[in-house]
Amino acid sequence: MKSKHLGVDKTDQRILLELRRNCRRSYRELASATGMSPAALIERIRKLESEGVITGYSANFDYLKLGFGFMAIVQVSIRGDLIKIQQRISRLGGVAAVYDTTGQYDAIAILMCKSRNELSALVKKILGIPGVEKTNTNMVLNTVKKLQEFEGI
Repeated sequence: MKSKHLGVDKTDQRILLELRRNCRRSYRELASATGMSPAALIERIRKLESEGVITGYSANFDYLKLGFGFMAIVQVSIRGDLIKIQQRISRLGGVAAVYDTTGQYDAIAILMCKSRNELSALVKKILGIPGVEKTNTNMVLNTVKKLQEFEGI
């Protein structure tokens, strides 16, 4: 771990990792896990929230159990206003994330669908957006590590 980054020290890093592991714990439990007093912990968390380091709290879901058995990573080649087209892609139902990227493709879209037909229709919708030149679709077979599990703070 780096000792300092954008005003985040090792204590803040410990707090962030503990919140990532389980943000539903009480302040007392979090304080114990980080070796701090509850008052000091609360002050640090409020500081991290006000600085925009902590942007919110949420629940994580098992999308397979919710019926989303078809996940795909779609590379998108775009001609025209990249950001405008990427934003249009991001508003389509079934699009979980869109990343502006470098390399052979201009964007990567993460799709979550409940059927092969739904996935096929969504890829065709993306291809139908003016300015989208081509796509390259990769089906996700298994998830080894999720973004929510990143602890490289």
